[in-house]
Amino acid sequence: MGTRDAYEAGTPCWVDVAVDDVGGATSFYRQLFGWEPEASEVDGVTIYTNLRLDGSLVAGLSGKMGQPMPDAWSLYVATDDVAATLAAVTGAGGQVMVGPEDVPGGAGTFGVFADPNGAICGAWRAGNHHGAGLVNEPGTFVWNELASPDIDRSVAFYTSVFGWEATPSDGGDGTIFRDGTGRELCGAHPAGPGEPTFWSIWFAVEGCDSTVARVGELGGQVLMAPTDMSFGRGAVVAAPGGAAFGVAAMVDADD
Repeated sequence: MGTRDAYEAGTPCWVDVAVDDVGGATSFYRQLFGWEPEASEVDGVTIYTNLRLDGSLVAGLSGKMGQPMPDAWSLYVATDDVAATLAAVTGAGGQVMVGPEDVPGGAGTFGVFADPNGAICGAWRAGNHHGAGLVNEPGTFVWNELASPDIDRSVAFYTSVFGWEATPSDGGDGTIFRDGTGRELCGAHPAGPGEPTFWSIWFAVEGCDSTVARVGELGGQVLMAPTDMSFGRGAVVAAPGGAAFGVAAMVDADD
């Protein structure tokens, strides 16, 4: 099992989705992945919903704050010092959007930034909320992939900010980001025609085709049909509100 109770700095540790229709999105993901919602007030006004699978935290969901924006998933990377990470963001050519900001109740501290190509990413210093307690299992996030219009610029930025090491992906023109031990953390690929610059979140599933069919039944859309890939079988879909995400059945999963 991919259980986690802590994350080393530089490791993707949490994902959440900002939506217009909190009730509708909660129902969609509950029916698709079996996630159980646990809503709480953050600051007396904002409602943040932690989503659990078999009791473990796996993702978050909230309404939107600030200016209008599309529904979207976000990635957070663990750090020991959010202020230092955001300073590194600025120094490497990125733009700080939020933070450092403490979450009430001692959950942790976060920041949000845009990289030099415009992709949004977050930094998280854990308090009593360390991030996802279960990963790499069906119904949990298994991979994060950056679509970049300038891979070289992306590599220079993220290796500077998080200390990642970059190696070419097997048989392609993308990049795999690794930690100092060589462990794979996430990846990047050249954005295709019309593909936005963003970090995509991928969730493991038992069966790719059956999950994609279920997305359609629940009112979502298929953005990339199920395709055989190096890791197994994957597809890109969108929830009814438009938030895009990937689903992946690993090579040893039945489809």
